[in-house]
Amino acid sequence: MNTKKERYWRRKLHDIIYEADTPAGKIFDILLFITIIASIILVMLESIKSFDDKYHNFLNISEWVITILFSIEYIARIVTVKKPLKYIFSFYGIIDFLSTIPKYISLLFGGIHALAALRALRLLRIFRILKLARYLGASNLLASALKASRAKISVFLFAVLILCIIAGTLMYLVEGEESGFKSIPVSVYWCIVTLTTVGFGDIAPVTPLGQFIAALIMILGYGIIAVPTGIVSAEYSAQGKKIVPKPENKIRLNSQSCENCLAEDHRDKADFCYNCGEKLHI
Repeated sequence: MNTKKERYWRRKLHDIIYEADTPAGKIFDILLFITIIASIILVMLESIKSFDDKYHNFLNISEWVITILFSIEYIARIVTVKKPLKYIFSFYGIIDFLSTIPKYISLLFGGIHALAALRALRLLRIFRILKLARYLGASNLLASALKASRAKISVFLFAVLILCIIAGTLMYLVEGEESGFKSIPVSVYWCIVTLTTVGFGDIAPVTPLGQFIAALIMILGYGIIAVPTGIVSAEYSAQGKKIVPKPENKIRLNSQSCENCLAEDHRDKADFCYNCGEKLHI
């Protein structure tokens, strides 16, 4: 009897923590989102010395309260899955651990608690509330376009690198060490910075010929930025022209998480996990 009751409560807790389609799951995710935002604000305020001097005790206590809440959540996520190691070593499991442990480490090493800002990465969970899984097809389309254009982009970047080496070497010969072009690698660095229109200004040509070459590189930079965009856009358009299923044939996905393997993006009304075959609890 106790085993059945334990399974029941573990299943209910799993639905609350891992599901975003249930009312309780939505409330949990929203509260988690608010808590994460609050914790980030606290860490940022604590880095302001004047504010920290005045409200240090409040900030410290608040941070400990939030850290304890995150610790409870982390433990709950572990105990509600059948394969804890699967969660612990997953992307979100590692992020959850990194966002919880800094405050405890700060007891031994002062200042490391600022690493708690890492929990900003946990904001990725908010996308489950938005049900972005329903737009999985669009994201796959973009991934396919990037994959299809990787060869063209690689050749393009290789050509840009060759151009930077040639232009950097030329600038080294024209300007020399007197203008800050102390070596060919430094000159190539300047060329890359100029070509990408970043322009840090730490090195600048002073001779008329050097300035003329720099002007050409700057103008060329605007054209170079547009090339990869055009390549990806063309491939994206080509991928989009492929057969698109009719509205009635589209596969609707949800954010339901498998209790066994943590796989998400299951079909609506699916009874079993597509990854491990485990029975899904709806």
